[in-house]
Amino acid sequence: MKRLLGAFLAVFEMKYASFSWCSALTRTQFFHLHQTKERTFQISSPTALLAKTSSAKKKQQRMGDFWEAPMEGIWRPDVNDVERISFGKPSKKKGTGSRGVPHRLNLDERFLFDKARRKGFLEVEGSGWRAQRRDAPLLNTYRSLCDARGQASIVLHKGNTGIDELVVDISPLRNPRTFHQVAKICVQQQEGGEIVFDGSALDDDKSDEEDLSLTLSIVDQNVTSPWETRPIYQLPPYCISWELPRSDAKVLGKKMAKLFDTMEENAAPSKKPIGVKPGKGRRHGGYGIG
Repeated sequence: MKRLLGAFLAVFEMKYASFSWCSALTRTQFFHLHQTKERTFQISSPTALLAKTSSAKKKQQRMGDFWEAPMEGIWRPDVNDVERISFGKPSKKKGTGSRGVPHRLNLDERFLFDKARRKGFLEVEGSGWRAQRRDAPLLNTYRSLCDARGQASIVLHKGNTGIDELVVDISPLRNPRTFHQVAKICVQQQEGGEIVFDGSALDDDKSDEEDLSLTLSIVDQNVTSPWETRPIYQLPPYCISWELPRSDAKVLGKKMAKLFDTMEENAAPSKKPIGVKPGKGRRHGGYGIG
């Protein structure tokens, strides 16, 4: 009996020792694992923080050699919303589109829109851009895209006589304090450039005077709030234009695209969102815009 009891106690002590050793090993492994995770976190956190800071800094500093577009603290649409309303789908951010300003594109316009993103400037037929722009979904959508990206809107209007008009609209930069200086530098890039103030769809002399007065009042350094709070379709363009032979106009368009960093070389063709409903009319913006 004593032998059996002794054997039982011996086995129990061996199991207890084994359990204690395993527990100690488990605690040691846990301690080392915790230290490794903590060390990894301490090493990777500054890098992640630096990357996040750099990303935020890059977003705040959309600029070139002679221009700057503030990206923080002002109203700008989202690129995805610009694509959504171009299909007639409601935007997620209120104010991106308007029922009174058409943005919905047809197939031909969408091809030109996607091509413009890669080339850095838009090419359209017709030179009467002042009279047609509010009724032209392609011009409105491209200007909204430029506003979302914080870049100038560069458009080549092809004429029927071999003379085209290249128009650089710097209003999407939303930096009115620098508009005049930026425009002067643009004019110096090519002879024959003209600074154009334009603020409405009408094209008579009286309207031009009102447009100039409106633009000057908004561009005034003391009146900057509209550029910080209003959608781009409620702000007047601030344009520089040239009338040139087509080959020269395209060369200048590429030069301006490089100066204003407007090329999206890896831009994929825009894809139609799921569940898009047709609009009543493209002139009225399409379904759910606003």
